[in-house]
Amino acid sequence: RIWQSIQPAHNRRPRVTTPAQDLHIQHLHLQDRLRPATRRAAATIGLHEQRISAQTVRNRLREAHLHARHPHRGLDLIAVRHRSRLEWANAHIRWRLALWRGVLFTDESQFSLYRAEGRQCVWCHVGERFADVNVVDQLAHGGGGVMVWAGVCYGQRTQVHFIDGILNAQRYRDEILRPIVVPFIHDYHYMLQHDNARPHVARICTQFLEAENIPVFTWPAYSLDMSPIEHVWDALDRRIRQRVPVPANIQQLRTAIEEKWTNIPQATINNLIYSI
Repeated sequence: RIWQSIQPAHNRRPRVTTPAQDLHIQHLHLQDRLRPATRRAAATIGLHEQRISAQTVRNRLREAHLHARHPHRGLDLIAVRHRSRLEWANAHIRWRLALWRGVLFTDESQFSLYRAEGRQCVWCHVGERFADVNVVDQLAHGGGGVMVWAGVCYGQRTQVHFIDGILNAQRYRDEILRPIVVPFIHDYHYMLQHDNARPHVARICTQFLEAENIPVFTWPAYSLDMSPIEHVWDALDRRIRQRVPVPANIQQLRTAIEEKWTNIPQATINNLIYSI
């Protein structure tokens, strides 16, 4: 009791940066939103010639209401593309779940075998996640990997199809549309959605879909980020990275994709479609 009575009311560490240094740290991070706290800490000398820690940098940034968030990976949208996306959204704003349940959302995605561990974060104020300074260009995956096609809809999903090499219009028709999409849509009466990639809209594919009486859902160009299947790919990628052991070669990666694809709860897919 005597010992507790003589203890200070709090046990906070003394600040190791001056107010001017605090402002400097905040200013540098607003100039370079992707600057990691560890790099800023290594380049800053605090009071009494003390080195500061990365946690000190994070604390100073949070005091300025700056928070580390995953950057939004956006597309290069010109005014015409912005307008077409807005027009499409306004045309479908009153669609209810019963209509969205009739759409088969399809896409291809690249899954890499090797990539840098961890996820890059960007420092931003609340409410400015989609500001231009916080958007990172969307780049293709590097390193060895596999290309996968699949489709999702409310209550259902297709099998995954691995694409070896370059997917052209003829391969898209012969390997995906004819054996997978057409039977699936005829059985469940869906509309086909794709992202208007060049193989998807080639003449031999559009003519084939017309001949098979497959309705195609209109979709604005450069709008793959609006499709719920993009979030399904992200969920699949996280599950693969959490798998023990992590895939060490292409065959193990393919096995992990097939296994984790079937294990994604259908409720997760349904909620993503409902979120539209």
